[in-house]
Amino acid sequence: MSIKMKRVVSYLGFLTICLPVILISCKSKDKKLPDKNIADNIYFDYKISAEEGYDNLTVLLKFRDGDKTGEAFTPAVLENVKLDDEILVPDSSKLNGVFYEIQKPISAFSGKHYITFSTNDGSAFKEEINFSPISLITVIPENIHREDLVLDFAGLENEDYVRIVLTDTSFFNDGINRIDAVLNNQMILPKKDLDNLADGPILLEFIREFERPIKNAGEVGGRVRINYTLRRSFNLQN
Repeated sequence: MSIKMKRVVSYLGFLTICLPVILISCKSKDKKLPDKNIADNIYFDYKISAEEGYDNLTVLLKFRDGDKTGEAFTPAVLENVKLDDEILVPDSSKLNGVFYEIQKPISAFSGKHYITFSTNDGSAFKEEINFSPISLITVIPENIHREDLVLDFAGLENEDYVRIVLTDTSFFNDGINRIDAVLNNQMILPKKDLDNLADGPILLEFIREFERPIKNAGEVGGRVRINYTLRRSFNLQN
């Protein structure tokens, strides 16, 4: 056998030994390592909605795939989703995906509550939620003229924010829709807002929109939202 031929055989033998090692190494790099926590890719989305004049509020829990815009689903790893000591049963719809929903009397729900669940790897998650209804102390008369209106609330923080929505029956404007600061439970509805509305029936809404990150979640996190709505109506006059 020539020297050149011996070199070729030797090189092929080298490849025969090294190629499996290279392939194994590549596969090891491509293989995704298991997550530290199997709930790390689940986004926890909790919402409480309440409205003055209704007896019940709604607690809505969703577990989303990856982030707050992900599909709402029931992860197979979840066990015993609870509000306080009550186990919640999942439901689903085409629009909302899978969700956990329960209604509770507003009058009895003030204070601290806990949303808890565990996963089948032994991890446990517990989130404390504090619910406090708000109210409008100021009595709004049936007929209002275009002038500043001082509004007093109860149940807000010393410095808080409320969305104010004013809608008339005109087709020529979009009304008022913005977030205003409320200091020491008081705000002023200015005359210039009323000047932008047509005479006649007006629907007035105050919506407290509270949102914070979930404290005990996986890597992608989550949020708690609490919305409380107050509605009033009056007749706007010159």
